[in-house]
Amino acid sequence: MGLWQRMGKVREDMAKILVVDDEKLIVKGIRFSLEQDGMEVDCAYDGEEAIQLAKQNEYDVVLLDVMLPKFDGFEVCQAIREFSEMPVIMLTAKGGDMDKILGLEYGADDYITKPFNILEVKARIKAIMRRNARKSGKGGKQGNRVISAGELKLDQEGRRVFIGDREINLTAKEFDLLELFVSNPNKVYSREMLLSLVWGNKATESGDVRTVDVHVRRLREKIEPSPSEPRYVHTKWGVGYYFRILE
Repeated sequence: MGLWQRMGKVREDMAKILVVDDEKLIVKGIRFSLEQDGMEVDCAYDGEEAIQLAKQNEYDVVLLDVMLPKFDGFEVCQAIREFSEMPVIMLTAKGGDMDKILGLEYGADDYITKPFNILEVKARIKAIMRRNARKSGKGGKQGNRVISAGELKLDQEGRRVFIGDREINLTAKEFDLLELFVSNPNKVYSREMLLSLVWGNKATESGDVRTVDVHVRRLREKIEPSPSEPRYVHTKWGVGYYFRILE
């Protein structure tokens, strides 16, 4: 408790967080620490309760454990993705690589390995919120800028993507990744560079570059006519990924 009480005093105005874990002591500790930073925290102790709360509220971040009663974290994340793009951070067991990959496949934006440092939890939450605050449009000079690339249109302020007249539902991280690619056509990014630019420096220190591969694959499945023969997001073998339209 002493460590949690010494957390930094950076305030996140009106941030609303959903913490989902069946271990009540963990939930209590996280809640106390986030509330010390001025955040509003709701708690759920099983998957069913988590889905109900997510339907009733719009959260800035959902902190979601994998092992839950009734519905596990993967099922909860998948259910949330059916009605919302609110950011989800999965809590996975140490060394649980498959948990990390499955979480990303089901629509999670990030993951934290247990046992975790509460400082890392807060840093990840605040990083997501800062990115979303920048993207949501605070009178920036880009305004309501729409980038067009062939049939693909990306609305930066509204954070919406269209292929022709069809809207594509992307997670927060998928949108950030696509926005970076579309804004910098033909520029090749290594997986390490993408991890740093999209997930932040913290992720670079402890992250797994397979996170990038999973998100690129998921992005291709959503925007490409044929994911195995991409039209937009291409692989530079041995180097990384880049954006270019193939006519």
